[in-house]
Amino acid sequence: MDYIKLSKEISYALRHAPWEYELEMDENGFVDIQQLLSSINEENAYPKLIDKTDILHVIEISDKKRLEISGERIRAMYGHSFPMQIKYNEETPPAILYHGTAKRFLNSIMAEGLKPMSRQYVHLSADVETAIQVGKRRDSEPVILQINTSGALKAGIKFYHANEKVWLCKEIPYYFLSN
Repeated sequence: MDYIKLSKEISYALRHAPWEYELEMDENGFVDIQQLLSSINEENAYPKLIDKTDILHVIEISDKKRLEISGERIRAMYGHSFPMQIKYNEETPPAILYHGTAKRFLNSIMAEGLKPMSRQYVHLSADVETAIQVGKRRDSEPVILQINTSGALKAGIKFYHANEKVWLCKEIPYYFLSN
């Protein structure tokens, strides 16, 4: 079984094109697991029918923890490219969070702050290692920004805890950033 291929397909279906799979999402981004399985299995793209244990295995081997199961429903936790607001609980983050970015974006970010761009939220990392990993997607030697979350909280910025490595917010003004 090609679990990497399956992981990519599940992520694509839940994060980018649920309509292509005829998935019915609730207001929190959850879909019925059986609905997802039926849609994936219609294409016969795998050597066997995919079942819930395959999805559980995909979640177990993923280091990014992008998927969440609740009962018989599943959702992508972040990274949606279509207009849908997943509801997260507001929480108090650590005093410092990190953001990895390409050097070519640094001047713009330091002038305008961090913005979600085509995403719904700005993604922040709980540790430097994760920020480096994220930054390397766009630059082999990324810049790691530190976010003064204590100051941002005092200014009324809300933070949401997506998973153990990822925090989200709507935007971070430049004066809460340093590199």
